[in-house]
Amino acid sequence: MVEDAEGRFCGAVVACDKEAVTLEDRFGRRRVFPLTPAGFLLDGRPVTLVRPAAAPKGPRRSASGSIAVEGLRARVARESRIYVEGVHDASLVEKIWGHDLRVEGVAVEFLEGIDDLPGIVEEFAPGPGRRLGVLVDHMVPGSKESRITARVSGDHVLVVGHPYVDIWQAVKPAVLGIPAWPDVPKGVPWKEGVIAALGWRMEPGEAWRHILGRVGEYTDLEPELLGRVEELIDFVTDPTADA
Repeated sequence: MVEDAEGRFCGAVVACDKEAVTLEDRFGRRRVFPLTPAGFLLDGRPVTLVRPAAAPKGPRRSASGSIAVEGLRARVARESRIYVEGVHDASLVEKIWGHDLRVEGVAVEFLEGIDDLPGIVEEFAPGPGRRLGVLVDHMVPGSKESRITARVSGDHVLVVGHPYVDIWQAVKPAVLGIPAWPDVPKGVPWKEGVIAALGWRMEPGEAWRHILGRVGEYTDLEPELLGRVEELIDFVTDPTADA
């Protein structure tokens, strides 16, 4: 995150060539500036931006950090599935783990909340070769989420959760150029409260597209989410699951 030399525009560096650099602010607006010595401000101090060196040659990595499979043809989907709470959760999992999931033939579906999770699990009918992994938001002791999930866990069902109120919080604040996710008072819808606190003039759907657009790879996410998704993928692809 830098400012132009005159301090009139602040944004993340999203593109750079031999002569110019493109900045994008928190509202998604972009401006192009000449790549000149001391042409930008970092924490109020003049700096010179330098184009990154060419990446070393080696195996291409997917967004999750795994070795990418070249020429991938998605395999037929397994009977096992991963469920997440909402469409935002599903889109984030797809962006970071989509390649891995297609290699393994694992489909991800969203639940629109977990209040009906016991009935959904019963209808899914998990068993050998048909495992179900579930990712839950705000999984903390004593929460509604922890009480519901305790009723469905079993040999063929794994429910894991992250501590965040919403999947938005699993994106590191620095990725968005903010010091921290704001606290939202009780009684205020969380997404709307965050948008207001950050001064974003956006609807929740637009705000999520802005957030997701800043996420490029697994290092942009908090480890509490990374570990849980990897755990679910391992569970539903376990070669012993057919036993």
